[in-house]
Amino acid sequence: MDPARGNVLAIDLGTSGPKVLLVDAAGRALGHEFEPVELLLTPDGGAEQRPDDWWSAIVAASRRLLARGLVPPEEIVAVACTAQWSGTVAVDRSGRALHNALIWLDSRGAPYMPQLVGGWPQIDGYGLIKALRWIRVTGGLPGHSGKDPVAHILWLRHRRPDVFSSTHQFLEPKDYLNLRLTGRFAASIDSIAAHWLTDNRDLARVDYDPALLRLCGLDRGLFPDLARAVDLLGPLTPQAAAELGLSERVQVVAGTPDLHSAALGSGAIRDYQAHLYIGTSAWLSCHVPFKKTDPLRSITALPSAIPGRYMVVDEQECAGACLSFLRDHLFFADDGLGGGPPPADIYRRFDALAAEVPPGSRGLLFLPWLNGERSPLDDRRLRGGFINLGLGATRGQMVRAVLEGVAFNARWLLGAVERFVGRRLDPIHIIGGGAASALWCQIFADVTGRTIRQVARPIEANARGAAFIALVALGYLTWDDVSERVEIDHTFAPDPAAEAVYGPLFREFHAARRALRPLNNRLNRAL
Repeated sequence: MDPARGNVLAIDLGTSGPKVLLVDAAGRALGHEFEPVELLLTPDGGAEQRPDDWWSAIVAASRRLLARGLVPPEEIVAVACTAQWSGTVAVDRSGRALHNALIWLDSRGAPYMPQLVGGWPQIDGYGLIKALRWIRVTGGLPGHSGKDPVAHILWLRHRRPDVFSSTHQFLEPKDYLNLRLTGRFAASIDSIAAHWLTDNRDLARVDYDPALLRLCGLDRGLFPDLARAVDLLGPLTPQAAAELGLSERVQVVAGTPDLHSAALGSGAIRDYQAHLYIGTSAWLSCHVPFKKTDPLRSITALPSAIPGRYMVVDEQECAGACLSFLRDHLFFADDGLGGGPPPADIYRRFDALAAEVPPGSRGLLFLPWLNGERSPLDDRRLRGGFINLGLGATRGQMVRAVLEGVAFNARWLLGAVERFVGRRLDPIHIIGGGAASALWCQIFADVTGRTIRQVARPIEANARGAAFIALVALGYLTWDDVSERVEIDHTFAPDPAAEAVYGPLFREFHAARRALRPLNNRLNRAL
């Protein structure tokens, strides 16, 4: 193999849109492009995106990237995808999407979960016998929130029977992109895991579990055949190659969901090396040498993108989405009242405002549960907001309170994950768009009391992780090489003075959650 020709086009389909990254054979990022896509929200808890929008955005971003002449297109040998996880695309036999994608935020399947997971004797809403079967075989079980793919599928079966009856297979977003690229219906053992239908006890022989399929009333044929993340699915179809401007000889690797690719792109790939991802959502994860589940806190260990390895899986619903909400609904709302469009450097300006406010935001608290929560509490009705808001509050206080509120939530999750793995996680690599903020990195260090290592070019981490999978699959790199290819821009140590402020506020953060949860459940009873 010629390393000069071993370039990879990596596609990271986030909720806000796809980032496309060009990576050379040594794992160095050469350049990236981004194209936004629309998020469609409905009052009943729906969250959808158009699969054709995904593809159009990928083509547009890829074309722009290739037009920059960073490498000749003929020197690109592979395409690797990663994407938002726990979504559902219903497709017919030709691969055409029959409905908008139901993404990870969609909770409309919640009403159908009690019948599926309930039973006697019951613990925390789960029938004990069913729960034990699910956990023993898969490592987890469907959440009450209705945001897992099996809940999406049940919603389609009950509310859109026309779509359900016409569906050939249900695909994860990443696997739908691979279908567009190769014409092949396939899922990786890590992407399919959130369906809670596969036996993950032996990572060398992961397959669908017939008993769980029967329990859900679903046929095996509705789901794709399984591969490993490092397996090659085949070359680009002539149509995909022409649209992207690549050779038909370019290989497509099976790839992995965003949580898994983030671990690789963060460089924290050894057991118990933790990374914190701050994007639209957030998670705190690490690889572990065991299969284990904490159903009370919605934390589990599932197959990693690295063959034969498990990793901790959890998720916080809203992180960067809280800043986006502040930007779009409070500061620059498009409602005719004169807010106008936000400036291109709005997040830099947010940082500047927040930096003028002392730690603790002068007692202003923000609760980040704008769309419920998954972990360490699975509650779709939980809601957020400002606490202790007074007439003297400034916009700087509000911005800093949002940054701190997301960090308090991360500290809550960190405690649950550390109990899960049985050890202190320190240092923690931080990635995602939120990690580009030095101020936010310092806040995370001060709130969690952990050393935070800011990964270089953190917004590229997911796509970089996908590219690493392709480079390992094609023999250009080994897994031992991966962590050495990831640079650290800056290390943030906790400030004792700030820690002293955040400790009591963290306790009040929890007190507010406990006090407001019954109110949230009453107000959001219809969800």
